[in-house]
Amino acid sequence: MAEEARKAPAAPHADAGGDGRVDGASGRAGATGRAPAAGAAGTRQPVRLKKPSTWQQYKTLLGKDLTQEFRTKEMLTSMGIYALLVLVVYGATLAQSGGQVDILQMSGGLLWTLIVFTSLLGLNRSFSHEKEQGCLEGILLVPLDRSVVFLAKATSNLLFLLAVEVIAIPLFCFFFMTSVPLAESAPLALAPLVVGAVGVAGIGTLLSTITVNTRGKDVMLAVLFIPLVFPLLYACVSATTVVVVGVEGYLDAFVPAMALAAGYDVVMLLASWVLYDFVVSA
Repeated sequence: MAEEARKAPAAPHADAGGDGRVDGASGRAGATGRAPAAGAAGTRQPVRLKKPSTWQQYKTLLGKDLTQEFRTKEMLTSMGIYALLVLVVYGATLAQSGGQVDILQMSGGLLWTLIVFTSLLGLNRSFSHEKEQGCLEGILLVPLDRSVVFLAKATSNLLFLLAVEVIAIPLFCFFFMTSVPLAESAPLALAPLVVGAVGVAGIGTLLSTITVNTRGKDVMLAVLFIPLVFPLLYACVSATTVVVVGVEGYLDAFVPAMALAAGYDVVMLLASWVLYDFVVSA
């Protein structure tokens, strides 16, 4: 009997739960005689992610474009050099006229030709980084309104175009307008320059998005852009020429031209804003 008692296994100690286990939290609970408290450290509160506002999304996308351009300076440099080369071509062409051309009457057309072709170069490169680095696909995966992408990209294109205008317009006046007297109404030319730049940037952003995945996108963008922007170009050239020449009763032609340009901007920007979701998703 004594030998059988020594061979028999020892009975397990009962814990507080009564299941006979002594490992882990149950064993510690049985030793202390207390059950684990509800809501212990193992239970975590759910993390709530707050969706950024539309304004925050717009600032983030715009800051990305501006920061990237300030680091590389590719678009501003190429547009500035191209504008300077166009001015050189203007100088070589007008030098053969022998002073028989009235540069004052042609100033509006020459200036806006410079702006349109320079903006085409910048618009062709507006989505180059997004396309090459796959950034556009990443942006489309983010749950944000596609119209915010349009507004941010159009704003950055507008700022770059205005920066080039600030450089190119004084050079144009220095090379071609120093020998002719400007009218007192010449400062009003800033209005069509700004209104026209807004329309060019907005329409160009939509068209550059359409042509970013096409072959020969440079030619395709020009083919779509020039006919579509012609009413705006016509109005801005008329308004610029009238105030630079300073003819009598220039306001009778300046005000309707500006109204046409502003109305064109409103209609086309709204259409671009509405259609951009479909265009960028396609």
